[in-house]
Amino acid sequence: MLYWLTELSDGGDFFNLFRYITFRAGGAFLTALIFGFVFGKPLINVLRKKQGKGQPIREDGPEGHFVKAGTPTMGGLLIVGALLFSTLVWARWDNPFVWLVLFVTVSFALIGFADDYAKVSKQNTAGVSGKLRLALGIIIAVIAALWASAYHPEALQNQLALPVFKDTLINLGYFYVPFSICVVVGTANAVNLTDGLDGLAIMPVMIAATTLGIIAYAVGRVDFTEYLDVHYVPGTGEILIFTMALFGGGLGFLWYNAPPAAVFMGDTGSLALGGALGAIALVIKHELVLAIVGGLFVVEALSVIIQVLYYKRTGKRVFLMAPIHHHYEKKGWSEPTIVIRFWIISLILAMIGLATLKVR
Repeated sequence: MLYWLTELSDGGDFFNLFRYITFRAGGAFLTALIFGFVFGKPLINVLRKKQGKGQPIREDGPEGHFVKAGTPTMGGLLIVGALLFSTLVWARWDNPFVWLVLFVTVSFALIGFADDYAKVSKQNTAGVSGKLRLALGIIIAVIAALWASAYHPEALQNQLALPVFKDTLINLGYFYVPFSICVVVGTANAVNLTDGLDGLAIMPVMIAATTLGIIAYAVGRVDFTEYLDVHYVPGTGEILIFTMALFGGGLGFLWYNAPPAAVFMGDTGSLALGGALGAIALVIKHELVLAIVGGLFVVEALSVIIQVLYYKRTGKRVFLMAPIHHHYEKKGWSEPTIVIRFWIISLILAMIGLATLKVR
């Protein structure tokens, strides 16, 4: 919205700053951060009052989690609210990719909100039917895939770009939409599975989003794409504003989610943020790089899949408990130790993901 102030510029004054994506990205970060600090405490008070007993705790979960009983959930409203407000203030409204990512984020947030509401109101961990959640997620992903493809350069439509092997494109054809469903829905649910300890999910999401935002800025500039030897996707630079808003909103939320958490993000936040990461990857044609920078989420999801399949086949467990962060809890690791080490892993994976931009 503030981009319109450039119409008041003569080319060399303060208003000219609003032309620059980097300036507006910095503004988006600060706006979302302040939003989180201003509205965080009031939102928690409202959630605590409305929810009473807070998020129900799994009876078969780690013993240490029972002390968290009564902690309110739906804290994802703070993150989504911050990044939505900040993005609308600082991003260009004529950019279709910004609206695409916002659509996916808000849509998954609504699914998560319904799930959280069902859990809190019924005081059980069942929530919304898994089949319904999956069906709605697939519909959102299909819309996102077709939307992204419509605004991609013709040479990139329905194509899968490979990191490192940058001259190679794989034409997915009719499989592009199913592949996109796996990316968006898979990422949303993987982040949802990761959100099991105080502060565990939000920092890796922030790290992955920032990494993808940097890549989005690079692939949206002809000069950068020529130097880095990556595919040029016009208009993706504005995604950096969204990711910086997410980073600022995430920090604001982490202030209250740091152990011991005053609020959980719930499915409202985890599904929304995971869906956002998947949508960004589709837009910038770096779906496989998402699997690297979001490798922690991949491992968390795989640990659940392996556990379920192995147990059904043998009646035994591979992990003491899945997802894998609970396995380490059962082994005696303290919650802060698991969280910090997983953050470190996320940073390492982000650096590897960025390195793919210039590997020859």
